[in-house]
Amino acid sequence: MTGLESLRALTGSGDRPPHLGDLFGMEVVSIEHGSVVFAIRPQPRFANFSGTLHGGAYAILLDSAMGCAVHSALAAGLRCTAIELKVNFIRSVALDGGRLLASGKVIHLGRRTATAEGSINDESGRLVAHGSSTCLILPADEQTAVPR
Repeated sequence: MTGLESLRALTGSGDRPPHLGDLFGMEVVSIEHGSVVFAIRPQPRFANFSGTLHGGAYAILLDSAMGCAVHSALAAGLRCTAIELKVNFIRSVALDGGRLLASGKVIHLGRRTATAEGSINDESGRLVAHGSSTCLILPADEQTAVPR
């Protein structure tokens, strides 16, 4: 199964393994070859000490969108894992449940590495955060993130 096929299968109604997105109520908006869009509704349990969305939530959302964008472009028998993540915080987000949309897009897909960029926008379309990621591409059955 290609990366795109496996991601689409995970969003179907069948059984799937639990994942971090379940904790955040992450919803799939779209999955295409090389790009994905996910959404969350910030909740009080995602707060930092200032009472706004914790930076880790931005990072989880961007990491998920960018990593899945790369995964969606992989051939059958391959997987990827992030080896670098950069997040730029633009504005704070209230915890009132307003929907955030995170998009991820592949910039480069090589034989051993891939890069992606991502952004998070609020319901008004304002940029909240953006970032980039580098992923290592591995055979699906390889258990280590270190190339041999």
